[in-house]
Amino acid sequence: MTSTFPNVSISTERLVLRPFEESDIEAFAEMMNDELVTAWTSVPHPYTEADARAWITELAPAERAEGRGIVFAVDEFLTQRLVGTVHLRNTDWRVRSTEIAYVVAPWARGEGYASEAALATAQWVFQDRRFERLELRTAADNTASQQVAQKIGCISEGVLRGAWMARTRNGDGEWTDVRTDLIVWSLLPEDLEGVGEQLADTGGFASYADWN
Repeated sequence: MTSTFPNVSISTERLVLRPFEESDIEAFAEMMNDELVTAWTSVPHPYTEADARAWITELAPAERAEGRGIVFAVDEFLTQRLVGTVHLRNTDWRVRSTEIAYVVAPWARGEGYASEAALATAQWVFQDRRFERLELRTAADNTASQQVAQKIGCISEGVLRGAWMARTRNGDGEWTDVRTDLIVWSLLPEDLEGVGEQLADTGGFASYADWN
């Protein structure tokens, strides 16, 4: 029998992580068309509302139903505006390990939302679901994602050489694939000790333990 994550929502001081809804399609498509998302992910470009609808109504629910992971929409608590998404994927239920990925909308960057959402997800998967390892992979030049990994306490484990295809614009303004390395990061339950307090002290956030 395949294990699955429960269909839950997680609340932090500033954010709500919840299942996607059809009403998110327009905002999600807009977010996924951002140039940094195109550069560092493998999503289709341009990312259409049909792509967003397929992800939200079919592919993301299948991730959870088939035991591969879980996909969260991330909302700003005060405005209920879509901040981004967090995706747990490549889940190994025997090893109790999963991989985390995240995207933040352009308007919401620089606010610490990626760290807040990722840390809340890590705490939930460790404390509530009793997982033992969280993995993160960042492209070698994606410094913003690497900063998030460091902020939530991840440990860099090594480099997968030439393991990813990023995208960059050529001289004609067209997107072209470019091979790059991946940095592998890991987070274990003991790595989280004190991380939340440190982020709160720097003006980030303080509460991320409310899930249902």
